[in-house]
Order: sequence, then C-alpha cells, then structure tokens
Amino acid sequence: MQRKFRISVDGRGYDVVVEEINNDGSVLGSGGLHSPAPLVAAAAVVVAPAPSHAQPAASAGDEVAPLAGTVQSIDVLVGQTVGVGDKIATIEAMKMKTEVSAKGAGKVVAIAVKPGDSIDTGGVLLTLA
Repeated sequence: MQRKFRISVDGRGYDVVVEEINNDGSVLGSGGLHSPAPLVAAAAVVVAPAPSHAQPAASAGDEVAPLAGTVQSIDVLVGQTVGVGDKIATIEAMKMKTEVSAKGAGKVVAIAVKPGDSIDTGGVLLTLA
C-alpha cells in the first residue's frame, strides 16, 4: 500500500511516497503479498520555504549585500562619512567572512541591519546621503 507524505528537513519541504512492508520486505496492502522491490534512491521534490522576512528593495544611496549570509559586523555609525572602498560591514556565508566595501561616498543616515541578522543578496545594509 502506497501513501504520500510531505516532510520537512531543515526548512525544506519534500513530497515522498512510502510503501508499508513486512519484516521480510514484501509489500502489504494491495490484495496480497508481493516480492520485495529493490531498494532505490527516492526522488524528492524540493518545495521552496517561505521567506523568513521580507527585505526592503534598494533605492538610491543604499549600500547592499553582495551575497546572502549573516551580518557579522557593521563597521560604521550613523552620521559617519564614508568614501568609496571603505569597509562598511562583514557578512559570513558558509563559514567564510566577506568584507563589504562602500560602492558610493556619503554620510551614513540609516543602518538597516545589526550583527546576527540574516540578509539576502541585494538586501539593504545601510543608506548614505
């Protein structure tokens, strides 16, 4: 007898088909016993998880994350003036730390994230004016 289930592993959904079997490996539930089917790897359909939180779209003056990851540090303060190439943040992705440099110059008017926050590629880190 086959039954369909949806399971979730590490936030990812999988649709699976399961057959109930006897201790000897024969299949139950379809009008009699069948010989054991060979074991094969199951194909899973990955269902994309819903985003944990929506991030605002970038606009003029926004400095954005070049990759998805976890914000490790914000290296500037509101009111501070930064130049092109100045280090503004560090993002960790897959145990690798990436320093983020300013693409523009200006005064920091807002910081959108804090250390420990998750951020997507293109997510706003801070705003310059």
